[in-house]
Amino acid sequence: MEKAGSHYIPKRKGFLFKFNKFKFYYLLMFIGLLYIFIYKYIPMGGILIAFKDVTPFMTLRKMIEAPWVGLKHFRALCNSIFFWQVMRNTLIISFYNLLFGFPAPIIFALLINEIRSRKFQRTVQSISYMPHFLSVVVVSGMLRNLISIDGGLFNQIFMLFGGKEPIYFLGSNKYIRTLIVGSGIWQEVGWGSIIYLAAIMGVSQEQYEAATIDGASRLQKARYITLPGIMFTISIMFILGCGRLLDAGFDRVMLLYSPATYKNADIIDTFVYRAGIGEARYSYTTAVGLFKSIFALILVTGVNKAAKKMGQEGLW
Repeated sequence: MEKAGSHYIPKRKGFLFKFNKFKFYYLLMFIGLLYIFIYKYIPMGGILIAFKDVTPFMTLRKMIEAPWVGLKHFRALCNSIFFWQVMRNTLIISFYNLLFGFPAPIIFALLINEIRSRKFQRTVQSISYMPHFLSVVVVSGMLRNLISIDGGLFNQIFMLFGGKEPIYFLGSNKYIRTLIVGSGIWQEVGWGSIIYLAAIMGVSQEQYEAATIDGASRLQKARYITLPGIMFTISIMFILGCGRLLDAGFDRVMLLYSPATYKNADIIDTFVYRAGIGEARYSYTTAVGLFKSIFALILVTGVNKAAKKMGQEGLW
């Protein structure tokens, strides 16, 4: 202890003291950081492939020693009409996911919070969580059966109400985006509501009691108390959602689209899969992936700054 006048000021403890005191927690943090370093940062060395001409059977040494081609592959993707088509599809599908998928769990959490019967509330929550634990393969298979042209439930209902012939949903560019986005929302809306329900539980109950005394309705409480109370959580989740704007759902799209719907359903990830795995154009598809990552970084940074200017908390 150091003496300052008549008061004693405790000495600041160094890092070693804190490490000895909280070494278990530092160990847990180290395991997480090690995982991120091995699986996230070390593979970033592969970015060099985007600036070289690499063939499938090159050794690591030959890849490193391969001649530098600069921005050749980036110019190729900028001049490709197929790339801009998949870029457009990716942005449209991701925008639909953000427009309809982002508010869905918020609205669902608000509705669950208004259920007075705790038993019924828990039942609804449990049922809504279940689709999240199903594989995307299973959900896509269920959807294919429901909309099948041969005896699918949707087509049976359509024919029952006067339809002349069944609709081939998965072969139509008119419906494919709706199916991709809709099935994703159905699968994740219950799971996504957990975060918002936890945030709602943290809102002060005294505010609700005061609003009840003032004669506020349940809708007014949700609008003026609940929503402002969880706005921090909403803003953080929105920023993270914008960072995933170019992740339109590779697995779901891959399972539902077909050559007939490439025009409206082919996205960056499926394009990279076909060009990289199918055509072995590793350097070109690495350039596409790097472009996607840089675009996502710019989006996150921009949305984070915009959130701060609007008075909300950002990620940093």
